[in-house]
Amino acid sequence: GKSTLLGLLQRLDDVRSGVILIDDRDIRSVSQDSLRRQIAVVPQEPALFNRSILENIGYGQPHATEQQIIDAARQAFCDEFIQALPQGYHTLVGERGVTLSGGQRQRLGLARAFLKDAPILILDEATSALDSDSEAIIQRALSNLMRGRTVLAVAHRLSTIANFDRVLVLEDGEIVQDGTPEELRESQGRFRTLWQMQAMVHNR
Repeated sequence: GKSTLLGLLQRLDDVRSGVILIDDRDIRSVSQDSLRRQIAVVPQEPALFNRSILENIGYGQPHATEQQIIDAARQAFCDEFIQALPQGYHTLVGERGVTLSGGQRQRLGLARAFLKDAPILILDEATSALDSDSEAIIQRALSNLMRGRTVLAVAHRLSTIANFDRVLVLEDGEIVQDGTPEELRESQGRFRTLWQMQAMVHNR
């Protein structure tokens, strides 16, 4: 259900019943290109190419200057590890970014989103595959990236959405709970159970 929702929002497929509105406008009334220019996506595993780091960050914004790319990298806390690489921003990352760690690849994905500077941000399990140290860095970058934007996040790590305005709990393709994180933590249901389980693991 979660992947389907994100796909429908980006018009990878169109709804067959009902309607998706952005600013009271049916997204089917605008072109896919126009819609996608308004959306930045940070996936669980960013697609990286065997090109330089500079080119990989600039992928979604082909007319960006080198300085704009470096500024985006700094906002995503990439600059330090990039400067330590043999050719800095001109270092090739290997097929699918094989020469980088998971946390480094994820930060490059965030740098792309900073560079795109779109009003709508989709986070698709953006921190799920990371160790605690990488997650802490990326959470800091995410809090900066989310400011002033409409954010939709798919998350199993509930810390990612602790400060969100609204949470939908999906189970077997159905919405089973809907409310603020605080409301859902205080009411009986799936969200509260998951929250308590993750809190126990975190406190061990």
